[in-house]
Amino acid sequence: MKLVVREKNITVSQQLKIAESFFERLIGLMFKEKMDGFDGLLIKQCRSIHTFFMRYPLDIVFMNNEMKIKKIIRNIKPWRMTLIYFTSTQVLELEGGTLHQEIREGDKLEVICIN
Repeated sequence: MKLVVREKNITVSQQLKIAESFFERLIGLMFKEKMDGFDGLLIKQCRSIHTFFMRYPLDIVFMNNEMKIKKIIRNIKPWRMTLIYFTSTQVLELEGGTLHQEIREGDKLEVICIN
C-alpha cells in the first residue's frame, strides 16, 4: 500500500505497513534498527505514542478517522512521549526527516492499494 496527499501530488509512504492487532500496535517500531520492508507504519486506534526503546528519530503524523492531519511532530528523538491528541484516531510513523516539508496540518492523506 502507498500513502499520498493527492491534492499536493506528494507520496508520503511507498510501502505502508498497518498495525491493527493489539500486538502490532504494542510493539510498533520498538527495538528495530530500521524499517525493514516498509517505510511507514500506520497505527490504528492510537492517540499518543512514545519512542522508548527506539533507535532512531521519527516523524509522527496524528490523523482522525478521515485521515485528516491533526498534528505533526518532526524528528522526535528516542526516549520521548507525545501528548494525547484527542482528535486523532491513528498515527503514522516515518523515519525522522523523511516527511515532505510541504505536508501540513489539515492535509488529507489517502491510502492507495498497489498490487
